Amino acid sequence: MAGFSRAQISSLLLLTFLFVSFSEARDLLVGGKSNTWKIPTSESDSLNKWAEKSRFVIGDTLVWEYTDSQDSVLQVTKRDYVTCNTSSPIETYTGGNIKVKLVKSGPHYFISGAEGHCDKGQKVIIVVISERHHNLRVVSPAPSPAEIEGPAVAPAPASGTARLSGGLFMALVLAVLVVLVV
Repeated sequence: MAGFSRAQISSLLLLTFLFVSFSEARDLLVGGKSNTWKIPTSESDSLNKWAEKSRFVIGDTLVWEYTDSQDSVLQVTKRDYVTCNTSSPIETYTGGNIKVKLVKSGPHYFISGAEGHCDKGQKVIIVVISERHHNLRVVSPAPSPAEIEGPAVAPAPASGTARLSGGLFMALVLAVLVVLVV
């Protein structure tokens, strides 16, 4: 049995790197943790605050994990979102472990199916970016030191930072492997 050449190994590693780097669809826990599907205690506790800081792409899956058996998640129109109308949802999701795959770009509106909960703020708008904006999900560059006065402070990680640093890690691993193979 013949062994692989260095060129074949390098090509395989490059293809693996590209596959890992560009497969961005992921499962996203709504609110970033379990049991966030509830009436918010304050405006800052709103799921829309979480959604505004996140970026969603076609293929992502929203995951709701909650324990209230009296509740549900309703996907509704913009009008029903604003008025908290639960009588004609686009889709109804029940149970405590719900997964919703995002298959088209644009805003998606979700409200609680429990009576009165939507009026108290238990709702979220998820905006899915279009394919043409898909590759624009990069972290903004840090300001130059001349623009900052005072001690240097590391910025808080932005949505997508983990993926960017993961991609950089994979690039570093690939570079090391190529050097070792060649």
